[in-house]
Amino acid sequence: MKIAVASDHRGVRVKGQILAQIKDLGHEGVDYGPGDDASVDYPDYARQVADAVGSGELDRGILICGTGMGMCIAANKFRGVRAVSCHDDVTAEMSRRHNNANVMCLSADLLGDRLLGRIVEIWLRTEFEGGRHQRRIDKISDIEKTCCGEPEAVPGVDSAQGS
Repeated sequence: MKIAVASDHRGVRVKGQILAQIKDLGHEGVDYGPGDDASVDYPDYARQVADAVGSGELDRGILICGTGMGMCIAANKFRGVRAVSCHDDVTAEMSRRHNNANVMCLSADLLGDRLLGRIVEIWLRTEFEGGRHQRRIDKISDIEKTCCGEPEAVPGVDSAQGS
């Protein structure tokens, strides 16, 4: 699996840990920045990851900021993104199992390193259950179409992938 990872300045240290963990778990992490802890605006980094995941270029994304909430709000503005803010084992597991979340947002300030590692591992290993949950994901996609219109056709991309 290819996973986009980005943070704001408060999450740079945690981002490095998560990228190493992703590699240890046998996945490919793609670092979308920033490269240091100089002050940046989190929506700029949420946009990059949400674009990559929403377009299908990458499989999933992980975003880190002070609380995880700002990144989550920004990422959910993008078609095809189901971003969640996870803070424990249960939210990590259920966001995948029932909601097929494809972007996870984490707090750099409020979660310890051990808990962060556990959350990332659970989120990456948990599969979507489908079934009745797929019907609900489809309804979310329908809301997206109603509110945002149909996606524009991209040459060489199957339009069924778009949402």
